[in-house]
Amino acid sequence: KKKKKKMKVSQIFVSVLLCKSAWSLTMSLTMSASSSKKLLVLGGSGYVGREVSRRAVRRGWEVTSLSRRGINPESGDPVMEAVNWVAGDATDPNVVKPLVNEVDAVVHAVGLLFDVDSKLDKLNLIVSGSGSKPDEGSTYDRITRLTAFNAIDAANSKLRLPFAPRVPFLFVSAAEAGWPTVQFGDIVEDRLAPEWLKRYLAAKRAVEAKLGDSVTTLRPVIFRPSLIWSWTKLDVLPIIPVFNIASAVGVPFVDRTVKVSTLADAIITALTDDSVEGVQRFMQMDELAAAAQAGGGDVTSAVSSS
Repeated sequence: KKKKKKMKVSQIFVSVLLCKSAWSLTMSLTMSASSSKKLLVLGGSGYVGREVSRRAVRRGWEVTSLSRRGINPESGDPVMEAVNWVAGDATDPNVVKPLVNEVDAVVHAVGLLFDVDSKLDKLNLIVSGSGSKPDEGSTYDRITRLTAFNAIDAANSKLRLPFAPRVPFLFVSAAEAGWPTVQFGDIVEDRLAPEWLKRYLAAKRAVEAKLGDSVTTLRPVIFRPSLIWSWTKLDVLPIIPVFNIASAVGVPFVDRTVKVSTLADAIITALTDDSVEGVQRFMQMDELAAAAQAGGGDVTSAVSSS
């Protein structure tokens, strides 16, 4: 009887190993048979999302962008023309779920600095890198929290075979979302932050918390940039030195600014590096971006010639 039990245990163990090997082989064959991995970028036509989309296409991803307008912001660019630009409302779970079901990874880059309740929403025409115009329903809760929750719920509910890898879910948060964990950060937020900023951060933190509760099915990567900039974004250029100097001298609640190209490169690295998980501040973003630059993998010529 003991021998039979041992044999049964051994058989079960071997069966598990065989199933795992078969799954790995199936996944390898599937990936090699398909032209590319599939990525959904929520807010793909926005300031950050378009840079992520561009780099993902260059790395061989099949990219779908979901945004309100669904329009290629750089019409005529052969790389950007390779993106599937979908118009839809990300606050509607019935719009988000079918798109999430078809992809291998999700990037959430939807956001706005001033919502309608702040009474400063007209300023988005100036500060938005994509010239986004909020509508009457554009609150932080709907645009940030609800859109992300819809995508997270859809990713969590995807059918997964045993031993399947977790779905990479990358979220663009904000450095200030980490104020409670840094010296004087909670004081700054409680006493100095305007109400609109508190609501902005509350929405970001709600998404971060939900991702933290989803680690069994998702691989959450949370990017916390402070000001995101490029040389063409003139509205933030005068403020950049203030943030950078404050960070350099050790002000604990101010992070150095991040170029949009650095953030996008970091996101691309994190998509495929399974060791990357959790919160990424500017120093981690620098490392991930450097890895993207060193790794190459640019297949732009293939896209351009297709």
